[in-house]
Amino acid sequence: MLVGFHLSIGKGFANAVASAEKLGINALQIFSHNAASWRMRPIDPKEASSFRERLTHSSVEYTVIHTMYLLNLASPDNELFARSVAALTEEIARAGALGIPRVVTHLGAHVGTGREAGISRIVEGLERVIGSEPFARHPFVHLLLENTAGAGTTMGMTFAELGEIISSLTDSYRIGVCLDTCHAFAAGYELRTPEGLNETLSAFDREIGLSRLELVHLNDSAHPLGSRRDRHAHIGRGEIGEPGIAGIVNHPVLRDLPFILETPKLIDGKLDADPINLRKVQALRREKEGI
Repeated sequence: MLVGFHLSIGKGFANAVASAEKLGINALQIFSHNAASWRMRPIDPKEASSFRERLTHSSVEYTVIHTMYLLNLASPDNELFARSVAALTEEIARAGALGIPRVVTHLGAHVGTGREAGISRIVEGLERVIGSEPFARHPFVHLLLENTAGAGTTMGMTFAELGEIISSLTDSYRIGVCLDTCHAFAAGYELRTPEGLNETLSAFDREIGLSRLELVHLNDSAHPLGSRRDRHAHIGRGEIGEPGIAGIVNHPVLRDLPFILETPKLIDGKLDADPINLRKVQALRREKEGI
């Protein structure tokens, strides 16, 4: 089972790998820089080489970069739009330098211009990224679009919306999707029962195609089905619940995909939430398999 967490690079890229090994995980998600800032410090070639070398000799089998939350490819503001395209293009270059094969991004919000205008803007932005020199230089890097909970005017809440964006691209070969379980549930997709999960995956297949599903952000939801509120909860302690999470991690369509947990770092007032959530996921997998 490929399972891991989003971990900090505060002490360096290579140290994030060491932290992953200490946790006993084989999948790792990171920011490539301070996610609250547009500024991206250039990655030192020696640091990149050290990270790649450390990764080669580690137990980590899957790595992905999550872009910063400032990006808005749907923005009608030309300056913000251009800045977002440039930043996403730079993330592709940074992934290539680090040897990380996946970059996952949110799409942003149309801020009142409407769904169709938002889709058109996103497609324009993605076309620029796909046509960029860094995208051509690093052919092993895939760009994954993440679904959202649908708060405000955020784009990508429905599979139909994501499917329309992808099908509108002139070259979508290296474009995939990251399915966030909390976001999907908050957007109205039922995940708590086998029937609901099957219906949700059937809808994904119709609108996008399951071949594009490359990553699962495995998060429980603090708010009810269809709430459109994006607040992650600890595994089994939210509205999706243990049976729902067990169904997800054991489903034949999903079980071989990488699972990245973005669960809260505090649990019961302690700082050891990651190991607790990891053990819960592993137990739900084992219980389902009868081990």
